[in-house]
Amino acid sequence: MNHHVLPPLGLALVTGLVLPLLLVRARWAQQVPRLGLAAWIACGAAFALSTALLPAQLLLPAETSHRLVDAVLTLTPPSRGRLAAATAREALAALAALAVLAVPATGFVRELVRARRARTRHAELLRLVGRYDSRLGATVLQDARPAVYCLPGRSRRVVVSSGALEVLTEQELAAALAHERAHIGGRHHLLVAAAGAYSAVFRRLPLARIGGRTVPLLLEMAADDRALRGCSSDALATALYALASGRAPRRAFAAGGPSAALRMRRILGPRRAGRPVLRGVLSVGAAVSAVVPLVVACCWTS
Repeated sequence: MNHHVLPPLGLALVTGLVLPLLLVRARWAQQVPRLGLAAWIACGAAFALSTALLPAQLLLPAETSHRLVDAVLTLTPPSRGRLAAATAREALAALAALAVLAVPATGFVRELVRARRARTRHAELLRLVGRYDSRLGATVLQDARPAVYCLPGRSRRVVVSSGALEVLTEQELAAALAHERAHIGGRHHLLVAAAGAYSAVFRRLPLARIGGRTVPLLLEMAADDRALRGCSSDALATALYALASGRAPRRAFAAGGPSAALRMRRILGPRRAGRPVLRGVLSVGAAVSAVVPLVVACCWTS
């Protein structure tokens, strides 16, 4: 077997199996959810790239596969002349890599299309039964159940039920609206689509299985943190409590929902001492460093 297959194989194992098991247990990921999300995104991208390199390395001769490892590690794309001089075997390896990358990419596009269709149908319904409130900058829906949610993407809008207007104070409503606008401004629906695509394509892989439920939770926490820049923790936590039983349509972000209790404890609980960013960088770096011996061995025996 071509020994140059070891670096991408090791990276795939670390990002697909090891790091997800570490990230789901890491307290720093919930303390700094944006860093946790960055770690999940990096795992997904590295896993896709490494799995795409596996068939290419198996098809290429040793000399060419070594140059491919060097190009990937140094982020150096091939020149036009090198591409023009590619052999049939190298072209086949490139097609194999693209075919592997096309699997999660197709799942991502499918998730985006399905979500957009669902949100478009719901937006059309809101035009019929809801009314836009310019003071709130949101659509008010007549429903006794307290709910605040948003539709991201092209049909972007924040929706508030009449029940929420009755039970929330002005400060609490402002906190809930800020939370939903954080989802829209951060384009969080793209990460949800990516997590959904991985869950559908790879299913039993820890990266997909754990990430499918962890990424949406971290997105909610990131939106909470963004809302807390302009409101008090008491106002946001009380709003979450009031909206916890509210329901929102699929493909929408709701201020309440099943994660409300966990997020309330996080918002009202004491901020843990220490340096979560440093701990996060060190833990991710320690896991990725497991691939270094494979890279060194690959280069040493080239």
